[in-house]
Amino acid sequence: MRTPNFRAGLPLLGVLAFGVLAGCSSVSEVTKERVARSETSTQQAEQTVGRSEAGAVELQRAKDHLDQAKAALKKDNSRQAERHAQLAQLDAELAVAKSQSAAARKAADELMASIQTLRQEAARGVVASDE
Repeated sequence: MRTPNFRAGLPLLGVLAFGVLAGCSSVSEVTKERVARSETSTQQAEQTVGRSEAGAVELQRAKDHLDQAKAALKKDNSRQAERHAQLAQLDAELAVAKSQSAAARKAADELMASIQTLRQEAARGVVASDE
């Protein structure tokens, strides 16, 4: 009679053991995934920013936060890993936005310069034809 009761308790023991083992690892898969995503975002930002000055400071901050997130993962500090991964992601996005904004501003300035040149040439053409 004792054997059925013992076997009946095995699934419960398995569930408890799984819970204890899962509790030992304080870093969840979601946290690891967020750190990996922030690493991808930082790499993409690095490609977008390139050697441009616009966004370079934010890109460096993203890299620093990414390094801190990875270090927190190694120490099983989920809260710090999450925080730094999120900050890395935000800084990477800001670096990309600043770089793209600077590129758009440069293109707009070049377009305005071209328009100004065309206006000057048109004005000379009108003055020359009046003479």
